[in-house]
Amino acid sequence: MANIKFGTDGWRAIVGKDFNAENVETVIKAIGKYVYEKFGAEKKILIGYDPRNKAEEFSKQAAEILSGFGFEVLYSDKIIPTPVLAFNAKFLDACAVMFTASHNPPEYLGIKFIPDYAGPATSDITDELVANLGKSPDKFAQGRVIEYNFSPAYFEHIKSLIDFTAIRKIKSKIIFDGLYAASIGYFDKILKEENIPFEAIHMYHDVNFGGGMPEPKPKYLQELIAKVKEYDNAVGFANDGDSDRFGVINEKGEYVSPNEIIAILLMHLKTHKNFKGGLVKTVGASLLLNKTAEKLEVDVIETAVGFKHVGDAMRKFNPIIGGEESGGLSIQGHIPEKDGILANLLILEAMAYADKPLFEMQKDLYDFVGCYFYNDRIDKHLDNTGEIKPVLDEFRSKKTVGDFIVKSMDTKDGVKLYFDDDTSWILVRPSGTEPLLRIYFESDSLEKIEKLKSYLR
Repeated sequence: MANIKFGTDGWRAIVGKDFNAENVETVIKAIGKYVYEKFGAEKKILIGYDPRNKAEEFSKQAAEILSGFGFEVLYSDKIIPTPVLAFNAKFLDACAVMFTASHNPPEYLGIKFIPDYAGPATSDITDELVANLGKSPDKFAQGRVIEYNFSPAYFEHIKSLIDFTAIRKIKSKIIFDGLYAASIGYFDKILKEENIPFEAIHMYHDVNFGGGMPEPKPKYLQELIAKVKEYDNAVGFANDGDSDRFGVINEKGEYVSPNEIIAILLMHLKTHKNFKGGLVKTVGASLLLNKTAEKLEVDVIETAVGFKHVGDAMRKFNPIIGGEESGGLSIQGHIPEKDGILANLLILEAMAYADKPLFEMQKDLYDFVGCYFYNDRIDKHLDNTGEIKPVLDEFRSKKTVGDFIVKSMDTKDGVKLYFDDDTSWILVRPSGTEPLLRIYFESDSLEKIEKLKSYLR
C-alpha cells in the first residue's frame, strides 16, 4: 500500500502510479468501514466522477466494492460537478464519493469523501479514514448499484436561490468557457432552461483539458479573455475541473480576483437580498473582505486555509457567505461546500440588481472600502519537512520585517504577521502534503509588497 495522505480536500495522486486499482480499493474499503460503523448499512452512498482520465473506470470499481458490502450505491449517470453531488448528499441524506483532482494537472486523479452534511470531510473524519486504511467493513449483505440522475434536485434548488428573472434583463453579453470540464451540461443547461442567451467555447470533455490546466486562472483563460474583448460589453465565466471553483473576466477582459468576487457578493446579498449573518473567510484571504464587512457591520469569522475549515464554520455560524482566496465560495441556504456554478450565477444576479457592468461594481467596491489591496504569493521549496518548524519558530519571534513593525500575530494556520500600517501582512504556512512553505503577501501598494519580499529573500 502506497503512502496515502488526505490533504485539505481528499486524496490525490498520479494515475498509473500511486492512483491505481489497489490503492483505490484500499481507500474505498476504508470509506465503507467508516460509513458502516457510523451509520449502518442502510446509509446510501453516492458516487460521481469528473472528466479526468480513468475517473469513470475507478468510480465503477468503487461502486462494485461498496455494493459488495451491502450498501445501496447511487451512481451518477454522467460526468458530474462536485457541488452537484455534494448537494445530493444532503438532499438524499447520504454520504458521497467523488472522483476528481479538482484543478490539479491532468495526470492526477483523486477521491473526495463527502459526508451527509454536504461539505468537505473535516480532519477528524479523514483521520478516521486514514486509520481505516488496510481494513474493511464486515461483509453483511449484497447491496446494489443504481444509475441516478443527480441534476434535477440541484437545478431546482439553484432556481430557488437565484433570481433568473433579473438576470434575463442583464445588458452584458455572457460568455462561458466550459474549459473541457465538469460544468459542461450544468452551468450552460441552467442558462438554457432559463432562456438566458450566452456564447460558449471549449464545450466538450477532454481528459487533457485542451492541453492546459483545469484551473480558472488568467494563464489558462486566455481564449476566454480574447473572446470577451471581441465585444464592447461582455463578461466571461469558467469553472475548474470539478466546478467547485470559479473564474470571472470583466468587460475589460480583466480577471476579477476571488477576494473581489466574495466582497461584491457580500455587499449584494446584504444590501439587495437582506441576508443576515456574518462572513467566513480564511486567514489567507484579503483584508478587503474585513474592510467590506466592517463597513456593512457584518461580523468576520476567520479560519485556517482550506474549504473544509470554511465549510465547518458555515455549519456552525450560518453566515451570509463563506469563501477562500483560491476561488471557492458558498452562501447561506446552500451547502457548506464551494460551488463555482452558484458563484457565477450570483455574479450575474448581482450585476442585474446593480444594473451595472462588473468593472463598475469593482470600482464601487474600492470606493466603498476606501483603499485598494494587492496580493502575491511565493512557494518556498525545502529539502525536507524537518525544516518547516524552525522557519515558523523564527517568524513567531519576529518584531519587525525590515522597516515594517509587527503589530499582531495569528497562528491558527502557520504564522501571520500584521504590520502597523494596518494594510500590510504576510502569512507563512506549510503545505499539507510536501516540504513546502507558502508565503502570502498583502498590502495597499505594490512597492510595499516588493519591500517585504526583498526583506525575506
